[in-house]
Amino acid sequence: MDVLKKVPVREQEPKVRATNFEEVCLGYNAEEAMAEAERCLNCKNAQCVKGCPVSINIPEFIHEVKEGNFDKAYDVISESSALPAVCGRVCPQESQCEGKCIRGIKGEPVSIGKLERFVADTACANGRKPQPASEKKGKKVAIIGSGPAGLTCAGDLAKLGYDVTIFEALHQAGGVLVYGIPEFRLPKERVVAKEIENVKSLGVKIETNVVIGKSITIDELMEEEGFDAVFIGSGAGLPRFMGIPGENANGVFSANEYLTRSNLMKAFDSSSATPIMHAKKVVVVGGGNVAMDAARTALRLGAETHIVYRRSEEELPARAEEVHHAKEEGIIFDLLRNPVEILHDENDWVTGIRLIKMELGEPDESGRRSPVEVAGSEYDIEADCVIMALGTSPNPLIASTTKGLDTNKRRCIVAEEEFGQTSKEGVFAGGDAVTGAATVILAMGAGKAAAKGIDNYLSNK
Repeated sequence: MDVLKKVPVREQEPKVRATNFEEVCLGYNAEEAMAEAERCLNCKNAQCVKGCPVSINIPEFIHEVKEGNFDKAYDVISESSALPAVCGRVCPQESQCEGKCIRGIKGEPVSIGKLERFVADTACANGRKPQPASEKKGKKVAIIGSGPAGLTCAGDLAKLGYDVTIFEALHQAGGVLVYGIPEFRLPKERVVAKEIENVKSLGVKIETNVVIGKSITIDELMEEEGFDAVFIGSGAGLPRFMGIPGENANGVFSANEYLTRSNLMKAFDSSSATPIMHAKKVVVVGGGNVAMDAARTALRLGAETHIVYRRSEEELPARAEEVHHAKEEGIIFDLLRNPVEILHDENDWVTGIRLIKMELGEPDESGRRSPVEVAGSEYDIEADCVIMALGTSPNPLIASTTKGLDTNKRRCIVAEEEFGQTSKEGVFAGGDAVTGAATVILAMGAGKAAAKGIDNYLSNK
């Protein structure tokens, strides 16, 4: 075995998977996982742990995999992570744990994410579950939102003995894990539902169809329902648009709507209550993971699909693996292009999109080179559907119905960095509701930090 290279992971063939919603990556089997674990150097000063937002003891769990002790490996991961099967699939390991891996200096880093996925999937197949608290604290905590931040915070607090209830606005728990990430990246029944059941096995209660700010307010939860603390992990579900002409035409979607209807409401099925249009030619505007998800979904629904992004490939914010998979499947990338108008007919149905060529100028505040329009370079391409994947911001409903809860100019809830304490006593927040749209693992890290903050607060109250 070449220790400088990862053990290859099996995947569906691109031409096959482009026509179905089955999971693309097939993962390791036991033999492959143990061989990949052999590549770990078991560093004493493990940089990979420093790159993990939830601080999993990565060398220890990989050591257990190498020895064939898969249940022990799961116990190690479960001490830090409530959603290992999810993280093993959707975390940007290349910029976090694997990006810090010493093995990667002279070769390819250890496939930490694929090993985490293998351990979690094996534990699920063996019926393993995290251990609940042996003693109860007798204090109630409300969690707003059942996405990765809320589930993580709830799981950690339940392990500490708190009585935890999650309030979810939609009819199904899981947040972005069920409405945002497509089945071919994250299977809902086989993975997400099982992870949620593990959190519930710790004693966590989940109430769906409860819109905080409408059904009940945070103030009422604390003053009338007897909750001692609240964690807001409501995400960022309010889509952004460009404000260009034609954006209100029929056939223009936000990526949020397109993915939610497809993933959660099964709108790809023409017999569903609200079927989604099966377009012939789709243009997705944006270059992040959500843009890749929307484009790859449209492709599977039979469309020729283009991704329009105003910078070059080097600046694409999406995971390298997602870009690679999209290209393999036949997504067309129109880079250094930006929309200036969405074209439509007399009945307001989309007929195309007008683009302008861009070139890269000086770096902006984030360090990425700013795109500059090339004068007179506009041209049109045909399309019957345009999907805007330009990021999201938090819905202002919670903040506007909660006394003393500060927000910033981006409508994000203001919370201190270490433990997520907000301006309102006993109320903590984390994840996309605080930072704006980010990754699953960063939301989990925020949920974990807030659980510590809530425990400190209630222990000292």
